[in-house]
Amino acid sequence: MDNAFEERKKKYEDKWAHDEELRFKIGARRNKLLGLWAAAELGLTGEAAEDYAISVVAADLQGGKSMFRKLRADFDTAKRAHSDALIRKKMDDLFALAGEQVVSGTKSA
Repeated sequence: MDNAFEERKKKYEDKWAHDEELRFKIGARRNKLLGLWAAAELGLTGEAAEDYAISVVAADLQGGKSMFRKLRADFDTAKRAHSDALIRKKMDDLFALAGEQVVSGTKSA
């Protein structure tokens, strides 16, 4: 009986670890896509756009609302009229796209 319980417990732990890893990958992918979108909105291309996307990913790693604040401040500085609602919608839309890409194994963008 103990063995069956331990096996079941291990399966739940393994599923939890897998789900957490998947969430992390999707979040990281979304952040890069968001950074590339924001870079394009700011008129950045090529290496500058890639560098900007990396800075967005880094802002998210700081926790809290750092990534959103970075985007908000950068759009304001560049005088891009993007509402908070637009930024949040883009974040949600790109999270869904990132989920599809991670699950399917594709990496467009």
